[in-house]
Amino acid sequence: MLAHERTGSGPPLMLLHGLGSCKEMWRPVMPLLAREHEVIVVDLPGFGESPSGAETVDGMADELSAFADELGLNSFHVAGNSMGGGLALALGARGRVASACAISPIGFANDREAAYARAVLTLTRALSVAGAPVAELLGSTRALRTVNFSHLVGRGWRLPREEAALWVRKCAVCPGFWPLLRSAPSWDVETPVVPTTVAWGDRDRLLIYSRQAPRARRVLPGARHVTLTGCGHVPTWDDPEAVARVIVESAGA
Repeated sequence: MLAHERTGSGPPLMLLHGLGSCKEMWRPVMPLLAREHEVIVVDLPGFGESPSGAETVDGMADELSAFADELGLNSFHVAGNSMGGGLALALGARGRVASACAISPIGFANDREAAYARAVLTLTRALSVAGAPVAELLGSTRALRTVNFSHLVGRGWRLPREEAALWVRKCAVCPGFWPLLRSAPSWDVETPVVPTTVAWGDRDRLLIYSRQAPRARRVLPGARHVTLTGCGHVPTWDDPEAVARVIVESAGA
């Protein structure tokens, strides 16, 4: 079974992280969501504490469906960030969930943008491996966090020092990173058949907001589209309240 945590009560809501990340990225949002939902936060196969598994987005969506069956979830809401956002859309396309919320999701990059994302993530992995032994130092000051994590967060000074160190260490060791890096940035979205929200941070420097958010609006005209002002690619520490609000509204659509 995949590593996961459950908290809160109400309609089930599963949270999915991105490439190189882990379930802990959702920490600031979980208490807000748990007021209205049973929140299930998951380490994807090959990331965090979960064993290795599928090496494609669609294969991972299959594993998540099986995981939901293991938990006895006949109907649940899903929200995901980056690759997790693509997975949310994939589950929505299969009709496996009650609603899907995708935050800065994969699925809308052209070839040049996908190559750029691979390059940035390759460098992120290399620096994480090199920096893991001194991870606390990389984010020891507000200024360092702002600079070193600017490709991921819009307001790096809000990312706590211990969380920054955790992100570095988790990215350094996840065995699922390289297989998914080959395929995930070029994954093409399928149209969900459930109520869908696509949210994008306007400071996203990885899956660039000014290019990919408008493309998402064209590809998925039936979805609800939201801009997270002042937020980066991973917005949970940038503005937890705004992220939680978008997810709750998506699940209530």
